[in-house]
Amino acid sequence: MRQVVLDTETTGLEVSQGHRIIEIGCVEVVNRKLTGRHYHQYIQPNRHIDEGALAVHGISQEFLADKPTFGRIVDDFLAFIRGAELIIHNAPFDIGFMDAEFKLLDPTHPRTAEFCTITDSLVLARQRHPGQRNSLDALCQRYGVDNASRTLHGALLDAEILADVYLTMTGGQTSLGLGDEDNSADSELGGNRIRRLPKDREPLPILRASQEELDRHEHKLTDIEGRSGGKVLWREFNFS
Repeated sequence: MRQVVLDTETTGLEVSQGHRIIEIGCVEVVNRKLTGRHYHQYIQPNRHIDEGALAVHGISQEFLADKPTFGRIVDDFLAFIRGAELIIHNAPFDIGFMDAEFKLLDPTHPRTAEFCTITDSLVLARQRHPGQRNSLDALCQRYGVDNASRTLHGALLDAEILADVYLTMTGGQTSLGLGDEDNSADSELGGNRIRRLPKDREPLPILRASQEELDRHEHKLTDIEGRSGGKVLWREFNFS
């Protein structure tokens, strides 16, 4: 199952007023695991950026002056997302801008929904938490996802954060903790944090049981078997 968590930044809020995409950020998730693959691109919109939008994302026209137009990056972008399930927070906003960009290049270009599945994480959040705030920042606090580095809205950063929120919100193991461990620090933040092991960490040592420990284990199973009056299921498994 291939999913792409996606976010965009734009020159303004209304695509109907001719506003354009200026940044795209995507991260890949396969079988509910972040693969490390991502797509990130700044885009020259060939129009001014609203002051309100600039205050949100901090991307200036001067910064975008030497960036490629959407037409120059569209093939690579499509290659990354085609056929995937797109996870987007408030999907109609981003999809509306994406479809508008495609149509500017080719009026016959299919809509995003024709070559991708679209899942709106905002809709999912509202179903799970009706009547509560479900912005990305609010969900980070609720689920204990660290967004300390999120001061301005960057598309790739927001996509990475949304991936953590989505995986936590939709269930599955999100930490390496065992059930009887003290998870109070995570609980205070509203849920378990997703913990990523550093790529350069040392290999974990493999600790094998001694013969004495194996004998004691076997004795314990025999005792359980005798008291329960039935076969011990663990004897059916080979842990060597």
